[in-house]
Amino acid sequence: MWLSKSSSTNFYGGGGVGHQRKANAIVAVAIDKDKYSQHALKWAIEQLLTRDQTIVLIHVNNKATTTGAAPDGNKLQNEKILKDLFLPFRCFCTRKHVQCIEVILEDNNIAKALAEYATQYAIEFLVLGAASRHGFIRFKTSDVPTHVMKAAPDFCNIYVISKGKISSAKKSLRPAPFVSPLYEQIQEQTHTNAVNNTFAPVTPPSNNFQVKEALLAIPEKAPEKPRPVLEELDSFNYRKVVNISPALELFSTSRKESLTAKEKAGELQRWRTEEKQKMEEEMRKMTEKSRAATDEAEASRLIAEMESHKRVIAEMQALTTDDDDRKFNYQRYTIEEIEEATEYFTPSRKIGEGGYGPVFKGRLSNNLVAIKVLRPDAAQGRSQFQQEVEVLSCMRHPNMVLLLGACPEYGCLVYEYMANGSLEDRLLRRGNTPPLSWQIRFKIASEIATGILFLHQTKPEPIVHRDLKPGNILLDQNFVGKISDVGLARLLPPSIAEDITQYRMTSTAGTFCYIDPEYQQTGMLGVKSDVYSLGIMLLQMITARPAMGLSHHVENAIEKGTFGAMLDPFVTDWPQDEALGFAKLALKCAELRRKDRPDLGKVVLPELSRLRDLGEQSMPPVTVRLLTVS
Repeated sequence: MWLSKSSSTNFYGGGGVGHQRKANAIVAVAIDKDKYSQHALKWAIEQLLTRDQTIVLIHVNNKATTTGAAPDGNKLQNEKILKDLFLPFRCFCTRKHVQCIEVILEDNNIAKALAEYATQYAIEFLVLGAASRHGFIRFKTSDVPTHVMKAAPDFCNIYVISKGKISSAKKSLRPAPFVSPLYEQIQEQTHTNAVNNTFAPVTPPSNNFQVKEALLAIPEKAPEKPRPVLEELDSFNYRKVVNISPALELFSTSRKESLTAKEKAGELQRWRTEEKQKMEEEMRKMTEKSRAATDEAEASRLIAEMESHKRVIAEMQALTTDDDDRKFNYQRYTIEEIEEATEYFTPSRKIGEGGYGPVFKGRLSNNLVAIKVLRPDAAQGRSQFQQEVEVLSCMRHPNMVLLLGACPEYGCLVYEYMANGSLEDRLLRRGNTPPLSWQIRFKIASEIATGILFLHQTKPEPIVHRDLKPGNILLDQNFVGKISDVGLARLLPPSIAEDITQYRMTSTAGTFCYIDPEYQQTGMLGVKSDVYSLGIMLLQMITARPAMGLSHHVENAIEKGTFGAMLDPFVTDWPQDEALGFAKLALKCAELRRKDRPDLGKVVLPELSRLRDLGEQSMPPVTVRLLTVS
């Protein structure tokens, strides 16, 4: 449901609406995950709204269907689904220069929820989407529009939209008895977004002088012509009059009455002309005063818009150039291309949740791609977006996910599509996929270490990833491991490139259980912070167990001689000696003190490369195959 406030009185005549909407009137559009709601939203914006208004999106969540479909444990997943529902509508409003607020109602009776909300918040315009001209709104109940019309307050105008036209409507009987509680909230939201908006493109405000002048104009009525009392002399029928004298007397009386009526009509016409001239003079003076006030307000608004526009341009330039004016090497896509590639961010296209937003599968230039979308409510989303563009657009490596392009205006990143999903999904066998062989696991471990070493050896400034975990390791169709989600990566100053040197951070970042304990406690960041995360990942690769307390459990199992029970049971041919050496190397990487961890390039990578070569020698001729990952 989208709610909107008009900043001034408007007359809406398009589309058969024909209603005058007050300054504090609220327009509501009920939405669901279908195209009919999109038609209703488009109709409402074109017919009932003007640009730069605030819109609140409300979706009625039918608890009768969601409770039975998902257990309590999936509450967070249900909340993500509801958030993703608003994504295409939010993008559409941004394109139409309309701001939005999102609200979710919980009720088993959708019609009742809509009617009660309209009553409580004084909604005077309610728009519903329908599948056909006499169809029904795409909720679970087929007669929702009928129930809404019956239960809605008498001050609410209801429109049912089908294929962009009004299918049915119910007119209000009276204005709302009170100002909507949303009025002050929408005013505050509009002011806040005008100051803080960073991604939405800013355009000069539209000139609304004509609208305000139209409001001051009063339609004129053409003066009514006086009706003659009697017909003229030539229409009088003398031939039927037997006595001429009474006829002449009657004619004379009629003539006098006709002249008197004409004189009165002339006086009335002169009075109307004088009143019209007085009214026109008063309207001219009022128009001049209103125009002066409007010019001053529009000038102030234009100055504020221009300042905001300059700030946004400067921030956008920061996404595309660095201090040396170096151009980033990536393809720019428009939001229309992104929407078409993801079928307007349909939930069926969603393939995962990134570090700061959902990830959708799409097709651009006839190639499969993964599109990450920045969430507006992500606290660090903008800085992570800029960091990821800066890091990935300047480097190419076989074990780094390739950045193909971006849509910086709307916070979208376009990556190469990784057919086998994340390492975490494959270790947990999500989607009932077969387990990874130990040969492939050793190979992926060596590839991850190679990619991390590449980041640490970047010149002139080494890069620390800071968020290494199985969920951020993606696998292509040949099970080649590639590092993704570098949004938290930190460029270390050139003077502290050595492993033994540390760089103090004001706040830690990363994922719990994978964060370097020394970094978490002291804020001292170094390249060996990634080595700790790598050690936890290596233990997960051979055990397929959660990261919490994993190093402690593996170390105890080695001491007790029960290490074989810790290995992933779905792999039946583990080489015990090699797996034990692999685990001991991982435990060294996961040491609490940074100085006790081995060097990545001199110790860790050579040993992982040796194990990889051993696995390749014993690998069957055809082992690597493409999994079917939804």
